[in-house]
Amino acid sequence: MNDVLLRSLMFVPSHNKKLMISASKSNADVLLLDVEDSVQPFANKQVARDTIIKYVKSKTFAGKKIFPRVNDRESGELLKDILQLTIDGIDGFMYPKAKRGEDVYFFDKLLETIEYEKGLSIGTFKIIPLIETASAVMNVQEICLASPRVIAIAYGSEDFITDLEGVHDLEHQSLFTPRAMIAMGARATGVIPIDTVHVRVHDLEDLEKNLKVSKNLGFEGMLVLNPKEIPLVHQYYSPTEQEIKDADAMLIMAEQAKIAGEGVAIINGKFIGPPMIKAAKKILLKQKMIDKKE
Repeated sequence: MNDVLLRSLMFVPSHNKKLMISASKSNADVLLLDVEDSVQPFANKQVARDTIIKYVKSKTFAGKKIFPRVNDRESGELLKDILQLTIDGIDGFMYPKAKRGEDVYFFDKLLETIEYEKGLSIGTFKIIPLIETASAVMNVQEICLASPRVIAIAYGSEDFITDLEGVHDLEHQSLFTPRAMIAMGARATGVIPIDTVHVRVHDLEDLEKNLKVSKNLGFEGMLVLNPKEIPLVHQYYSPTEQEIKDADAMLIMAEQAKIAGEGVAIINGKFIGPPMIKAAKKILLKQKMIDKKE
């Protein structure tokens, strides 16, 4: 299991100092300090980089995981982004518009070269690719395996729907299949799947419906646009008290059965098999990570 808590990953337009300060006070697990789409006009790209550097060096984001979203490889801005932002206090980068594995491999090697030149350990900076095109969905496992730096992948539904020439319907049915494919592709390769943003940020009832589907599909976290979404997002991606209680009981019963030489434990009429023990350990480990943060 990854040692980074990834329940909520909140986008922050990095040229907006007011929003940056607000984000520093939020409870988001990860701050995605944006240098890409939300930073307009073009002249604000450098303002965004300068603002990130200023706040990171001044420890404004102390104790938070920081993953700037850089510009894509065809933008002309990517090299500026990572030359300037590969600094202490940055944990990694969200890499947009990754269509295939070679895009992530390219970014990996670019980071490797800069780490070498700056005297940093190779692999210092992690990568979270954004899956936001039809080709990226079809190549999701290849993207996950393209670099050992990839700790998670995130679904960018609005760009995906545009690329697909589809419609984002009110019930989110058009997103269901790609969401399932992304979650399965990530889990198949040992990478954490992060669900897409909820665009109707003020409709918390719809967000909750979405979160129920998201958790069922196997997602471990969600991209967030507004701090008001975070409490509900954390609720759904954190273990419940009952899950923790059941996990503790399961591991105790399994250990007692092992000591007694019984081989198989039974709890509430159910056999406790290896998959259930594995799931229980993950629940307790995740809760430890949450306790450590809070």
